[in-house]
Amino acid sequence: MATRIAAAALIPALTVLASVEARAATPTCADWKPNLVNELLCNLKLMGPPASTPTPPPPPPPPDPIPVDPVGCGAPVLKSDGTAWICTFFDNFAGGSLDRGKWVPQTNFVNGSDSVYACYIDDPAVVSVSDGYLQLSVKKMPQPVAGCPSNRAGSPYAAGQVSTFALFSQQYGRFEARIKVPSASAPGLQEAFWLWPDVRYHSTATWPLSGEIDIVETYSQHPQLAIPFFHYSADLLGPQPGVNTAWNCLASRGEWNTYTLEWTANRLEVLVNGQSCLVNTSNDPAFDKRYIIALTQALGTGANAYGGSGMLPATTLVDYVRVWR
Repeated sequence: MATRIAAAALIPALTVLASVEARAATPTCADWKPNLVNELLCNLKLMGPPASTPTPPPPPPPPDPIPVDPVGCGAPVLKSDGTAWICTFFDNFAGGSLDRGKWVPQTNFVNGSDSVYACYIDDPAVVSVSDGYLQLSVKKMPQPVAGCPSNRAGSPYAAGQVSTFALFSQQYGRFEARIKVPSASAPGLQEAFWLWPDVRYHSTATWPLSGEIDIVETYSQHPQLAIPFFHYSADLLGPQPGVNTAWNCLASRGEWNTYTLEWTANRLEVLVNGQSCLVNTSNDPAFDKRYIIALTQALGTGANAYGGSGMLPATTLVDYVRVWR
């Protein structure tokens, strides 16, 4: 900041200098360097230049998750080099209620189409634990939900989603869940076991460049498919089977299926019931950070949108979630 000077003769000169400095400080698309993807998006006018104010440094990364009781992760699982994965997180849903030291119910968003959607709520009607399973439901409520987040009007439908937001995150490792989604063969339902960047740690990238790892998404209009999707810079070219998604991974609805991600610094692999489904070796920076875990039961959208009758209530059962490093 310029020092105030009493000499009136210097004020015009300082004004001009300040104007020049202001113009010089105005950010441009080139200021995204060395992030070439962001610079390209800026030049294409899909996003703006970076903020003119200095970006604060990110907080120091948290320590790696400490090992937990390995019994909770079941029998030892070996890496390709013969060494054992180390258990860092598990929930076998053996209690009678959701463990809120591990999971947070979602209440900030809606799901479904523009015309037929459900509110995510924190309510035993759609998020519960019993009989050894996490139960996530979507249903028509006895009384409509008075108001939905995301500036939506109320809805007669509610849905359940939980995540490890602010409770657990990990960079790299093995993530696995055993899940049974509701049996259905018509459009209307969508489920997911997915990972999202831990937002507590700074990133200037916007989605999808910021990253998202959908270990599996299931759609009732495709009752025999499990669809993984890695969201990152490859999304600029759309879905690319064999690169950021796969449309040939078989897993029947209404049956138990096990979904696994093995993630290292330069490789992501999704396995469905032990069979390799999608491998990505892009080494994209979107995957060089910690991610949280999320599990979702929702109404469908797009071609899989719910028509407004039948199918409900629908409940996804989760037998376990386990993480190793």
